[in-house]
Amino acid sequence: MYEKLPKTCLQTTIRALAPLLVTAMVGFSLSSSAYAWSYKEAAAPYKGITIRVLDEVTPLQETMKSLVPEFEKETGIKTEYELLNHFDVISKGQADMLSGRGHYDAVMLHSFQMGPLLDAGAVIDINGLLSNAKLTNPALALDDLIEPPNSSTTKHKGKQYGFLNWNYNHVYWARNDLLSHAGEKSAFKAKYGYDLAPAKTMQQMRDIAEFFTRKKGTKLAGATLQSDFYGIVMEGIKGGTTFPGVWFNFLTNWGGGLLDAQGAPAFDTPENVAALRFWGDLWKYSPPGQGEYSLIDVPTVMGNGIAAQTIAWSDFVWGIDAPGKSALHGKFVYGNIPRNEDFDGPLTTAGEPSVIVISKASKKAEAVYLFMQWMVDPATQEKLLNAGGGGVPIRNSSWDLPVMNSPAVASLAAAMRDSMKGSHGKPKMPNFFEVYDEMASIVQQIGLGQITPEEGVKIGQKKLLKICKKCLL
Repeated sequence: MYEKLPKTCLQTTIRALAPLLVTAMVGFSLSSSAYAWSYKEAAAPYKGITIRVLDEVTPLQETMKSLVPEFEKETGIKTEYELLNHFDVISKGQADMLSGRGHYDAVMLHSFQMGPLLDAGAVIDINGLLSNAKLTNPALALDDLIEPPNSSTTKHKGKQYGFLNWNYNHVYWARNDLLSHAGEKSAFKAKYGYDLAPAKTMQQMRDIAEFFTRKKGTKLAGATLQSDFYGIVMEGIKGGTTFPGVWFNFLTNWGGGLLDAQGAPAFDTPENVAALRFWGDLWKYSPPGQGEYSLIDVPTVMGNGIAAQTIAWSDFVWGIDAPGKSALHGKFVYGNIPRNEDFDGPLTTAGEPSVIVISKASKKAEAVYLFMQWMVDPATQEKLLNAGGGGVPIRNSSWDLPVMNSPAVASLAAAMRDSMKGSHGKPKMPNFFEVYDEMASIVQQIGLGQITPEEGVKIGQKKLLKICKKCLL
């Protein structure tokens, strides 16, 4: 209709509207600036409340705990961040969530806990929170979280339950001072016909284990041993994480596993027999007390210098290969889990990605959700890794940080990066703990030589079928 107005009338109208247009534009600019997203602004409605978060104690979480006051200062949300050991965080956290007591607003769950807790309806999904623009950081960069650990742990049937928080993974860990010793290299080459180096295959790892297993009074790297020395050390306790390590470092890398494609038990296979035989044979080169070694004991043994190599949780390495923690600091080398040279399928690695979840009983989901975001925020993760002199990344971008490329960290960082490519969250099995108990007992008995691998897979299959015909959630 404007083309029908007289020119003078149109000019008058524009002059009249101009101040209003300018005011509106300035107001829009100020409004956009005022509502730029921040944890402080998002947390304003929750300032002064207290949330309780339960997590596991490792060097990584202890470093995170030192950063929590920064979140409290920025948001005004008081955060009781409690750390317990691996076993207690599982039992105490689950008990609180399943009871509905709600002492903890959020609890760290390992991937294997997700099945039982989801089946019990004890965890809330965060889909609604994710879609809330006032609460969700637009710069969180969730596509930067490392896969497959992230999605395989935090998501199920279209729902998301948190973010990848701790990217636990297994790595190969060896004594580089021994593997690079000229005399040992010469003797190894003469016996096995190839150069001594960090193991790239399971078969090389076995040869190294055999070669370095020696009695008190014999020579090791030119020095006389004051006690027996062992070629390898592994977790062997009935509980702990022994079975998951066997499952994803050995069974699946021989083409076996626990379940078939439909989620039904499939333990009594020739592939599993071969894998368990190989794993059990390694015990000949291990300390005699290995049947009682947990995930905590294995790094201690490596730090004490009585074993040549291991497969261990990378997060526990930080408590050993550090100044003042072990006399062998700086003498270790790391790599990905050795491949079975007789298997051409994809390499899998034992890992235990974890997630902070919000308890169904919590009345403070929004405040907890802000803390969950802050923990995985790119800025927080950079501070965490810098404060700890390195760590276990949950973000792909973290690999480029200077701290992860320093000479002291580079070998372990490369090993972790490779390991994470084959690491998945555990299948979501409601009866996981029943399965876990039965399988842990069987693989320990095989390691101790109490039953054969053939007997073990038959016993295991019967046990599994009694627990579940279809084992997935």
